[in-house]
Amino acid sequence: YGHSNQLRQARAMGDYLIVGVHTDEEIAKHKGPPVFTQEERYKMVQAIKWVDEIAPGAPYVTTLDTLDKYSCDFCVHGDDITLTIDGKDTYEEVKTAGRYRECKRTQGVSTTDLVGRMLLMTKAHHSNIDEDLDYRKHTDNFGKGPKGHSPWTGVSQFLQTSQKIIQFASGKEPQPGDTIIYVAGAFDLFHVGHVDFLEKVHQLAEKPYIIAGLHFDQEVNRYKGKNYPIMNIHERTLSVLACRYVSEVVIGAPYAVTADLLDHFRVTLVCHGMTEVVPDKDGSDPYEEPKRRGIFQLVDSGSNLTTDLIVQRIIKNRLEFEARNQKKEAKELAVLEAMRRLEEK
Repeated sequence: YGHSNQLRQARAMGDYLIVGVHTDEEIAKHKGPPVFTQEERYKMVQAIKWVDEIAPGAPYVTTLDTLDKYSCDFCVHGDDITLTIDGKDTYEEVKTAGRYRECKRTQGVSTTDLVGRMLLMTKAHHSNIDEDLDYRKHTDNFGKGPKGHSPWTGVSQFLQTSQKIIQFASGKEPQPGDTIIYVAGAFDLFHVGHVDFLEKVHQLAEKPYIIAGLHFDQEVNRYKGKNYPIMNIHERTLSVLACRYVSEVVIGAPYAVTADLLDHFRVTLVCHGMTEVVPDKDGSDPYEEPKRRGIFQLVDSGSNLTTDLIVQRIIKNRLEFEARNQKKEAKELAVLEAMRRLEEK
């Protein structure tokens, strides 16, 4: 949702947004192993509602040639620094030519922090649970290098506001003739598996209006266990709202899809993926009511990617990620130091 927020801001600066996505090879060279494959990332970025087009295999260093190739007036990046493997600013050329704009980085989120949560089995990242010491010790490992603290890589807390939700929401009411489809789940670490499922659901109707019900952290933890969800309810809300197939989100939806909920939203169809449906606390089927009404449908996304699999990928590359994050931090601190020296002169 940090990336989505950057794309939202970039789109607001112009009329058409083309997003360059790097190959796995390019990322491995400059940053370390990517979590998702390039094909997964192409699909993910294309599914964000502010994106008009993607440029697959975009070079890590953005040049004027790249901008001209796609007929772009300028390029946009966050207000953090990106450096090549040898420590050069990747946007130097376009900045010099005056074809660079900047947007604000989303406070309280970093890939670094999410990776850290996956590696440490703690529930400290859930909303309204105090951060424990273990988690704090561990964030030092990921968000900080041996000397000092970078404002870009470090971990801070994400604070949800009504303004942020409004910026991400479509603001569209269902129209006459729309098919109102309800889906529910954790939608944790919003990924390609979710996108594939929502895209399939979206194809079920001519004028779909998809409402996604997001369960509270405690509910997700009841049926998924371990330290799930990795992202708390506020973070999951923004991630799902950024998807072009979703029209509305119910924050903290009840686990059982009740008659009240179906009537309130005038739901015509309820869909669920091929993952297991865990019974409700009392042992009942949470989809009993939509099944009774004959409006329940299982949808096969064709994807086998799950949040569990992503966590396994991270654990497999644990040491490389730790090294990557510390290297990134050290480079950023060196740049900060150089900037400070220039100011003093």
